[in-house]
Amino acid sequence: MPYYALTMLAAGIGIPVLAALNAALGTRIGSPAAAAFVLFIVALLATTAVMVITGPQALTRLSGTPKHLLLAGLLVAFYVLSITYIAPHFGVGNAVFFVLLGQLVSAAVIDHFGLFTAVQTPLSPTRALGIAVMALGVFITQKV
Repeated sequence: MPYYALTMLAAGIGIPVLAALNAALGTRIGSPAAAAFVLFIVALLATTAVMVITGPQALTRLSGTPKHLLLAGLLVAFYVLSITYIAPHFGVGNAVFFVLLGQLVSAAVIDHFGLFTAVQTPLSPTRALGIAVMALGVFITQKV
């Protein structure tokens, strides 16, 4: 369990770093779309290497997978394109804080209803309060 938490903490740390790096790349080369394209090429190479190492046989099961699961690719493209474009104008912190707020709400809904085969975790009053406190924290950071 600590491995999962530490891995996700590292991923969370990476989100604003990704935003800042790709926003800077987009500004430097004059195109957020081109910067996102480069990011995805690098990501494709990295994930290809991991897949080759761990075994690409899982791709043989792709044809039998529900097609709506592929929408995740569109969502990551939307995130990368939007953060790359908006962060230089709105600030990395502001952009990521609003992403975090969206994640809190979305995660609560997904968990509450067990959507997309997620483990169902009902939205109890205590959990709702915790999410509200986190959302308030995001709001407060925007007022400072």
